[in-house]
Amino acid sequence: MEALSTLSEYLERALDKALSLIMLRTGAEDARLYLGDVSAPKEEWSSCGTIHRELSDAILEATQSGLNNVSIDGQTYRFTRVFAQTENRGAIVFTPA
Repeated sequence: MEALSTLSEYLERALDKALSLIMLRTGAEDARLYLGDVSAPKEEWSSCGTIHRELSDAILEATQSGLNNVSIDGQTYRFTRVFAQTENRGAIVFTPA
């Protein structure tokens, strides 16, 4: 599944840097991805990509709020998914556990 493969790519980056993956919808068609601490100012986050809304929707459908334990391409990923508020917008935060 493309959504989980994409998620695993960005989760690996988050793991490498001991940060969270933050998904922030910036328009009707896309979502921006950042690495950082969601409680820190957005200026401190590191931009790491943009994905189409359909892909971000598929990632949300393939995961659940709270603790996730998902096997992706033979690798098991354990992470939490939570909703956060930042700059008066909602963000989805994936934090490796």
